[in-house]
Amino acid sequence: MRLNQIADNEGARKDRMRVGRGIGSGKGKTSGRGVKGQKARTGVSIKGFEGGQTPIHRRLPKRGFNPLNPQDFDLVNLGRLQAAIDKGKLDASKPVDGAALKAAGLISGKAADGVRLLGTGELKAKIAVSVQGISATAREAVEKAGGSVTVLETRKVKALARSEQVKAEKAKKKKK
Repeated sequence: MRLNQIADNEGARKDRMRVGRGIGSGKGKTSGRGVKGQKARTGVSIKGFEGGQTPIHRRLPKRGFNPLNPQDFDLVNLGRLQAAIDKGKLDASKPVDGAALKAAGLISGKAADGVRLLGTGELKAKIAVSVQGISATAREAVEKAGGSVTVLETRKVKALARSEQVKAEKAKKKKK
């Protein structure tokens, strides 16, 4: 056997179909595109059309301006806090946290990220507050009344910190 005798197996390579070369070829005249219309023209692909199947842009939900991981807080205003203290539902001498606010009936306690204190209303009592979030005006009002503020981490922040810690540990093990 010589180089000039080497050949593919019969039918291993197929010539491409040459369209528009007369009716005898079977792909002449309209070149297999049918008659007229948008799809018979050059340079057309109908964007987003998936053959009648619901296209992906309709299967997926709209996102808009909704954050992918919103924070879910139970919100409490200073005015409601002061009203609860005045009614005797909250003891101002004890630390005010999520458990105390739930016991006083100010929050449901179902929010995933804990409690956020907002600055609407007036606070006269001196209180020690420990919450997961607080607005600047609320912090100012509590400190002005002689109280103190402790901002705790949310569950999501703790989980994120933990996952970062696990990743770092895995990276250390790989290096060894």
